Amino acid sequence: MMKEAGEETFKDKLYGWVKDIAIALIIALIIRALFVQAFRIPSGSMIPTLLIGDHILVEKVTYRFREPRRKEVIVFKFPLDPSKDYIKRVIGLPGDTVRIVNKQVYINGKRLVEPYVQHTDPTVLPASVSPRDNYGPVKVPPHKFFVMGDNRDNSFDSRFWGFVPEKNIVGRAFIIYFSWYPHGKNPLKWVRWNRIGKLIH
Repeated sequence: MMKEAGEETFKDKLYGWVKDIAIALIIALIIRALFVQAFRIPSGSMIPTLLIGDHILVEKVTYRFREPRRKEVIVFKFPLDPSKDYIKRVIGLPGDTVRIVNKQVYINGKRLVEPYVQHTDPTVLPASVSPRDNYGPVKVPPHKFFVMGDNRDNSFDSRFWGFVPEKNIVGRAFIIYFSWYPHGKNPLKWVRWNRIGKLIH
């Protein structure tokens, strides 16, 4: 028996739904692979710029046309375990000489102004104890970058494990699209409304 014009069976509807969902998933995967990817901040190494529970977008287009610039916030595959994604700020570019003296960063002998940095520990550790507060000088190799967290006394970064190869860089973090941190008894306060839409600098 032929189907009347305009008549649609449940099977037809189901096929249409599945097709639409499949197309949407393919488009989402293409966008994720080529243009933008979402990440959630799980640790406090980038405080105060990024807080635990911030959800950010990372764009993947810019670095196809140029190298990362100093002070940009990037997401990258952790060199010691590429299955993990890390987020830090670019401090040293290829060819730069990086030195840290009593928590102050110097690039090519010039003090780096860093208004985004937070220090929580007044103790200054000597280089013989830890590279946290006194480090280098070291020269950044070609096609590699020296990165650090903004929560400078509580960040596991290039001071401890070395440089980020350019090939490991996923993209540039540019906006907080949501911020969720369940704490306290009032669920209405779990969303940090004032952080939604905030650009990352």
